Amino acid sequence: MTPTTAERDTLFKAFGRAFFKQDLDAMYQVVTPDFVWNVQAEVPRQLASREAIAAYFAERKQQVENLRFHDVVYHHAPDATFMTFRLTGTDKATGRSFESIGVERYTFRDGRLALKDVYNKTAGPA
Repeated sequence: MTPTTAERDTLFKAFGRAFFKQDLDAMYQVVTPDFVWNVQAEVPRQLASREAIAAYFAERKQQVENLRFHDVVYHHAPDATFMTFRLTGTDKATGRSFESIGVERYTFRDGRLALKDVYNKTAGPA
């Protein structure tokens, strides 16, 4: 079942709270047991388990700080939802701030989030 727009908004609100708190118990209340998070970065990664997501959160915490999402907009299509955003933060190793823009694509199964594909790039001139 693909959730309605209102149901999706409720899912994303709960998912966002869990994501920012890195609360995997709360996250797995709104995602499928086999939820997959694909990260398209310099080295693409597929996070296909609770343990892989926890490790990714821990790794990212060591690498970056002050992460903030800006200009977040959800675009609901019939079978997927797309989130556009701008992300800012600080690289811990260099102390340099960064900014990127991106799109996330979410799909659903059984009224929950089943897949999160993340695409982003550095904002501004390369």
